[in-house]
Amino acid sequence: MKIRSAELNIVCGYTSPLPETVFPEIAFAGRSNVGKSSLINVLMQRKRLARVGETPGKTRTINYYQVDALLSIPVSELPGDADPAETGKVQMKEQGEVFHLVDLPGYGYANVSLDEKAKWGSMVERYLKSSRNIRAVFLLVDIRHEPNANDRQMYDWIMASGYQPIIIATKSDKVKRSQIQKQMKVLREGLKAPKGTVVIPFSAQSGSGREEICKKIGEILSEKQ
Repeated sequence: MKIRSAELNIVCGYTSPLPETVFPEIAFAGRSNVGKSSLINVLMQRKRLARVGETPGKTRTINYYQVDALLSIPVSELPGDADPAETGKVQMKEQGEVFHLVDLPGYGYANVSLDEKAKWGSMVERYLKSSRNIRAVFLLVDIRHEPNANDRQMYDWIMASGYQPIIIATKSDKVKRSQIQKQMKVLREGLKAPKGTVVIPFSAQSGSGREEICKKIGEILSEKQ
């Protein structure tokens, strides 16, 4: 996936109605300070597209980033009568795609009132249950720690809304390479994720995992709906 342009397009607050957009949506959820803004900037190859370094818990909106990208799409038919499955050759073509990358408010920040937490939860739940254009939901979890109650609740919300979360294990540069597979297993078991759940380790510092996430997004967007 090659990013041609990316910009903050829509900001939706507590009382704002969800926008009636025409573009497919890829949503990102995760607790405060898990690294969502850094991930978005790395994926979009922009240094300051999403704000990084604000006090955790300050983001109280659903942010829609409109992205124009080129996807690499496999061509099912080769010239002549050749069968790609038999020849082992798959031709690729580039196809333009406009979509929204949707940044959901960070959850689990302790220094806010219960009323504020309830508003955040209601806003996220409303989005998951009401948006008609969601293609996939990525859940970010810190690879260093076992998922907490908030992570598990968000995972369950996503599942209850009809989506199988794709897990991004952030801050993978903070653990030894030899421990990454072990920690990925900890995340799967902590979330009680079914066998086969995709978990992608990611580091905003090195960019490790960007290619895998972009490939996954490209695959999702290229699927026929």
